[in-house]
Amino acid sequence: MNLIDTHCHLDYEYDGGKGPEQLVKEALDSGVDTLITIGTEPANFDAVREISERFPHVYHTIGVHPHDASKVDASVLADMRPRLAHPKCVAIGEIGLDYYYEHSDRKKQQAECAAQLELAVEAKKPVVIHSRDGEEDLLPLLREYAAKQKGPSLGVIHCFSGTDGFAQACIDLGFFISFSGILTFKNSEPLRELAKTLPLDRILVETDAPFLAPVPLRGKKCEPSMVKHTALKLAEIRGIPFEELVRITRENSMRCFQLN
Repeated sequence: MNLIDTHCHLDYEYDGGKGPEQLVKEALDSGVDTLITIGTEPANFDAVREISERFPHVYHTIGVHPHDASKVDASVLADMRPRLAHPKCVAIGEIGLDYYYEHSDRKKQQAECAAQLELAVEAKKPVVIHSRDGEEDLLPLLREYAAKQKGPSLGVIHCFSGTDGFAQACIDLGFFISFSGILTFKNSEPLRELAKTLPLDRILVETDAPFLAPVPLRGKKCEPSMVKHTALKLAEIRGIPFEELVRITRENSMRCFQLN
């Protein structure tokens, strides 16, 4: 049984000019056989779709990242609707709120996150949520979405680095929580303590490649093959065999994204 990298960006630039073919091959060679490449703005919707079409176990999402909320209007949402019907489009995302960088106005971020959550309800698709320093405003949006969503999965809070209270509130609503290489960082002891307590049937692993390379690969651009290091740390934290962690996170990922 192999790992699933639930969040990577195969259309971004990597060290050595690596492209999707090499990244996917190296992931397969390292025991990662399924990848989800993430849409972040209208300009890369075609790219992530085309990448997913080239590989049998690569899927994609489409969504507008909060950094790019200023680019969203009615025409973008209208363009997203037919794209969501693609058989390898497994979620809307990444969407959410980011008040740390605040590249887009907060009210605009909130409005476009809400609009995309409504689209997810309409399409019965899960969502991939980006959250940084905006939990107080994001949680009410997620509660409203959870009350309406009739699809089989709400989605995931990706690359989790938030508060314990936010994590528990999202778990209570029905979301999954995904851990990235941040889990391995020296200063991430509070996150490791949280990871000890979450229900095993709600945890996922990801790379967010090319960002956040895990220990012992800090300083390099992250790649999907590196998700194994995060999974090893999570297995250690939970006190379970690595193979069991692989099985659990794989089953969770398949439920979250309704993968075959």
